[in-house]
Amino acid sequence: MKVAIIMGSDSDWPILESAVQLLKRYEVECEVVVASAHRTPDKAHAFAAGARERGVEVIIAAAGAAAHLPGVIAAYTTLPVIGVPVNATALQGMDALLSIVQMPSGIPVATMAINGAKNAAIFALQILATAHPQLVKALADMRTAMAKEVEEKEQRLAAKL
Repeated sequence: MKVAIIMGSDSDWPILESAVQLLKRYEVECEVVVASAHRTPDKAHAFAAGARERGVEVIIAAAGAAAHLPGVIAAYTTLPVIGVPVNATALQGMDALLSIVQMPSGIPVATMAINGAKNAAIFALQILATAHPQLVKALADMRTAMAKEVEEKEQRLAAKL
């Protein structure tokens, strides 16, 4: 199982690091690349076009500002692409969100919330689970753990009241 994570700048790493950590917890290999849709377009093209041959099954693409990277990546591959808009400008990520979510018909990018790398990783796991049955139980266990955590938080709050 392999997920590729591409970001337009290394300044996006603090947002994406949690996604890599989560994927590795479920024994998913992660390929991490910095490539810009505008400054290194040939590198971005080569990354996307060769991803399937490198064993990549899902791509998470993050970008701020104009945020063309997820769409450019999706244009060069038929692999599922998950876009993560990054809060990198005075517009607090809204520019990136709108750029990623408004893809033209025929070149979809699944778009997460601004700085939503953790959900991108979970969505990647869900996609991988369609071909890797061991992830089905792991995802169910993750949801059970989340529910337990909410209950524990409620109990702690009730104890304070």
